[in-house]
Amino acid sequence: QVQLVESGGGLVQAGGSLRLSCAASGSLLRINTMGWYRQAPGKERELVADISSGGDTNYADSVKGRFTISRDNAKRMVYLQMNSLKPEDTAVYYCFGQILRFVWSVPGDYWGQGTQVTVAS
Repeated sequence: QVQLVESGGGLVQAGGSLRLSCAASGSLLRINTMGWYRQAPGKERELVADISSGGDTNYADSVKGRFTISRDNAKRMVYLQMNSLKPEDTAVYYCFGQILRFVWSVPGDYWGQGTQVTVAS
């Protein structure tokens, strides 16, 4: 069984910072892309940022210059440093990983349970 567990969400004032962490655990061979999506009330889930196993990153236009994604492959972790937070960043943030579990299998997408980020104006 593979699990992704997020931590680091919370309530912050506009202009503040938060750091989200996500740890992958369980039996797996390799983690390809990891990243973060978010979903605000009444809106569809959207990609925030992702990072390849080699460190190539991709960001939503709305967070470029404010958020930084990073990962530690040895620890099976991905991080999201969020600076200059805005009320519109309020959402549930979900960690995901494209994970290969067995030699004979294909990579599958795994998701965390989500962590709430609330930015007060």
